[in-house]
Amino acid sequence: MIHDVSGDILHTRAQAIAHGISPNDPFDRGLALALREKWPVMFTDYRHYAHQTHPTPGELWEWGGFGARIINLMTQEGSFEHGALPGPAALSHVNHCRKRLRHSIEKLGLTSIALPRLATGVGGLDWKDVRPLVEQHLGDLPIPVIVYTEYHAGVAAKEPL
Repeated sequence: MIHDVSGDILHTRAQAIAHGISPNDPFDRGLALALREKWPVMFTDYRHYAHQTHPTPGELWEWGGFGARIINLMTQEGSFEHGALPGPAALSHVNHCRKRLRHSIEKLGLTSIALPRLATGVGGLDWKDVRPLVEQHLGDLPIPVIVYTEYHAGVAAKEPL
C-alpha cells in the first residue's frame, strides 16, 4: 500500500530507501548527495561497480551496510566518457526500474520501502507522469511503500510502520 508522507527520507524507519540516479552519477546533488554524505562508502562501492560493469539506464544497484539498505535506480541517462554528466530521466527508464524494484523487494523479503518523488528533481520529470508508474508496479504490494512527497530537512515523517 502506498502512503504519502512529508519529512526527511534519511530519517525513515523503512527497511530500505530507493532513489533515482544515472549510470555515471557523481552523487553531488539532491538525495544522492545526502546519501553520499551519510554513507560515503556506498558512493565508493558504486564507483567501483559502475567502472567495472558500465550499467545502463533501467537497471538497479543494491547496497547495504551500517544498518542501511539503499536501492539505486538508474532512471537517468548517462555515459562513461571523461567529464560526462548525468542526463535527464526518462519514463521508460523509470518503468523498467519499477519492475526491477518490485522484483528486488520480493526477492529480499523487504517489509517496507521508502522513496522520494523519483526522477522529478535532478531527473527533471513531472510527478504527475511518474506517480502512475509507482502505483502500477508497487501499489498492490502487501508492504508499506512510503513516498516522501514533501521534503522537510531533519524532520521524521509520520510513517505507518
